[in-house]
Amino acid sequence: MTDDNTARLIYLGLFLLVIGGGFLISNRHRVGQVFQQGAIWFLIFLGVALAFGNWDRIQQTLLPTQTYVGGQDGMVIEVPRRFDGHYYMTLRINGELVDFVVDTGASDIVLSADDARAVGVDLRDLAYMGRAQTANGTIRTAQVFLDEVQVGETVDRDVRAIVGDGELGISLLGMSYLGGFGKIEIENDTLRLIR
Repeated sequence: MTDDNTARLIYLGLFLLVIGGGFLISNRHRVGQVFQQGAIWFLIFLGVALAFGNWDRIQQTLLPTQTYVGGQDGMVIEVPRRFDGHYYMTLRINGELVDFVVDTGASDIVLSADDARAVGVDLRDLAYMGRAQTANGTIRTAQVFLDEVQVGETVDRDVRAIVGDGELGISLLGMSYLGGFGKIEIENDTLRLIR
């Protein structure tokens, strides 16, 4: 558990003590019933705190993720559609895992500033000479080349991408990368990329 999670747990515990103490004082003539209700609320609170603290693990368990299958056609990547209707992929770029939304409307791989920093791009050295239209408006863009992009067992080197200088919540996986697959299929809410 991180220090941040510990601090949150302490804060929530103190909050529970204040609320519970006030309730106990105001209902001192029904102590047995108050303790029973308090125990129920404590268990509910504990369950919510545990779920909140482990939300990343719970989300990974409940949400389907991409799979890699080697077959006669070559490597097949299967990506299930999420509840919001989008397809999400995770690629290893320069050794770091980066989450993308698959965007067939995007021409290129578009890295958010945070993801670009995480994979070793020095944002201070970039020349933002291009422009791109996003859902949040127009952003300035700079071209970069990624040393290594890996998905499953497939590794591509010296891959062109752009870095957005603006609000981009998640990186976009566009057609310049997707076009490298021999076949792209969507069937039964599953995106299949075959190389």
